[in-house]
This record gives sequence, C-alpha cells and structure tokens, in this order.
Amino acid sequence: MTNQTASASISRMPNPGEFVPELKDISAALFRATGNQSVPRTTINLIHLRAGQIVHNTYLTVLNTSFLRKADESEERITAVSSWQDAPYFTDAERAALALVEATLQPAPHGRERVTDEVYAEAARHYDEKAMATLTIAIGQINFFIALALIGKPQPVASLADEQWD
Repeated sequence: MTNQTASASISRMPNPGEFVPELKDISAALFRATGNQSVPRTTINLIHLRAGQIVHNTYLTVLNTSFLRKADESEERITAVSSWQDAPYFTDAERAALALVEATLQPAPHGRERVTDEVYAEAARHYDEKAMATLTIAIGQINFFIALALIGKPQPVASLADEQWD
C-alpha cells in the first residue's frame, strides 16, 4: 500500500451536517445530556468504544480510543475493552455499563430479550436513577452516531476538531 492509498479518503458521503444543519444542534444536545456528571465521562467513553468495536467501525473505535487516551486512561484498560468480562482493569460499575451497552447492541438469544432484568438490575445497583437515565441516553447517543458512521463511513479521526468528512 502506498502512502497515497493509505491517506486516501474512505468517506462514502459528504458531511451530512452540510445538508442537515440541525445535526449540529442534535449532537450538542446529546453531549450536554450525557455531560451532566452523573456518570463519569470515562465510563461513557468506555461504552462508546465498546459500541464501536461491536459494530466494527474504525471511525468510532479510533475516536473513542483517542478520548480515553486524552483522559490519561492506561493502554491496558483501553486495549481490554474488547474483552472486559475477564479483564482485571474495570470497576464493577464500569462492567455493569459495558454489559448494558453490549446487551443493547448485540442480538439476543432466540426468544429472549436483549436487556434482561438481571443486566438492568446490575447496572441499577451501581447507578442512581439520574445516572441510569444518562447511561441510557449515552447508549442512544452512540446508536445515533453508529448510523452516521456505518452509512457515511467518515475518515477516522482522533478528535472531533479534525476533519472527518470530505
């Protein structure tokens, strides 16, 4: 692979914000809603990273890995997000949040619901009602961006300030 090929854009579509300017307002509102400090930003970034891994999206994975690095998270914790169930690097509250995002995004076994009462109860043991609402919004937030990332396939970036759409 040449440098020219490696740096070529992989975005499929132009920035949707150019055509739907309200997207900026929606994005800002979601970030404000999840930034209410009821759930640590690190936890939100961990679940957003896990979501990007689950849907196999480089843009979301690179972006949320960058957020975690900027927050001085260890490489061990960042790397272990994909195998969090048996990794010693996460608190019980973080594990509950990771289980919640996995249950939401992954198909359930036939005849079972995705988010079981057990998964919900474990998360509720660690988070009060405001934090549970915030976690739910954070999972909805990443789902909103999953559609944009999978369909539009923006350029992977380490910061939202970087240009990700051609």
